[in-house]
Amino acid sequence: MKNHDISRRQFLGTTALSLAGIGLATSSTFGMPAIIKNLGKPNSKINGVQIGVITYSFRDLPDQSAEATLQYILDCGISAVELMGGPAESFAGAPKNPVNMQAIFPLMRKRYEKQELTADETKQLDEADAQRKAYQQEVTKWRLSAPMNKFEQMRKMYNQAGVQIYCFKPDAFNIQSSDAEIEYGLKAAKLLGASHVSLEHPSNDAHTLKLGTMAQKHGMKVAYHGHEQQTPTFWDTALTQSPANALNLDIGHYTAAGYNAVELVQAKHDRILSMHIKDRQNPANGKGNLPWGTGDTPIAQVLQLMKKNKYTFPATVELEYKVPEGSTSVKEVTKCVEYCRKALEKNT
Repeated sequence: MKNHDISRRQFLGTTALSLAGIGLATSSTFGMPAIIKNLGKPNSKINGVQIGVITYSFRDLPDQSAEATLQYILDCGISAVELMGGPAESFAGAPKNPVNMQAIFPLMRKRYEKQELTADETKQLDEADAQRKAYQQEVTKWRLSAPMNKFEQMRKMYNQAGVQIYCFKPDAFNIQSSDAEIEYGLKAAKLLGASHVSLEHPSNDAHTLKLGTMAQKHGMKVAYHGHEQQTPTFWDTALTQSPANALNLDIGHYTAAGYNAVELVQAKHDRILSMHIKDRQNPANGKGNLPWGTGDTPIAQVLQLMKKNKYTFPATVELEYKVPEGSTSVKEVTKCVEYCRKALEKNT
């Protein structure tokens, strides 16, 4: 039975039983092969390359709970994930965000891309910014006494469904974050089963040194993400500061910045912990964010390079192009996974 054939009610019911300790009989009970444990579970490791997804890809969907997010991942046939803070922290009991982020995200993107905003849109953003600031203060306070066992419980729920959490990205690692908040984020990531946390590169050498030092103490690593400010030397200072500092490379943004992603992956593959994939145009063509296969990002070439050289870091689908009318983000992410599958199954 395929994952998308499993109803959410069936999945959640099974998970609830497992978490309550009412375990299903093991395969050995019936003398069946151990492989039966993987029956019905997703597998997006293709020819040795792990394809994952960042949960930001599902930001337009109304239910952002940990359970619903897991179902989206399963419906895409994906077995590994970079987890944003929202689903995990809500599962652990964080205060509810009063801002309708699904409504605000498009306006935030317009502002980020310096598109003209109407007076009403500007007002909506200003009000949302004020609400988010107050909300962030609540969350910061909550984090200092959060029930950490909930993160371990969530890891078990995801793992039992066949999904590995390889990276955690809460907004707990910013320059203004206290040491206690950073410690919380690192501990939560470890309990979730992640090998590293990720954040936008702070462009602050003192902060990358601090994060690298703290991560090393916890047996964790920190991967820095970039947008169009990425260059071939963008991460160099952070990499020299600590062995715990690494790359969360985005080959789409790197292409839009005007550079060759294949060359960078070859040069820094041993310090890449996870990599975002999307299809953007180069500067000469307008830097657009397009359906995969229609932009200039060398997605297939990078994936083939990973397969050939047996690079083990995951390639993370990040859905950023506009979802077509009549489709959904789940359907589009599934198309992106299929694009990766075809690229990796192609003989070169």
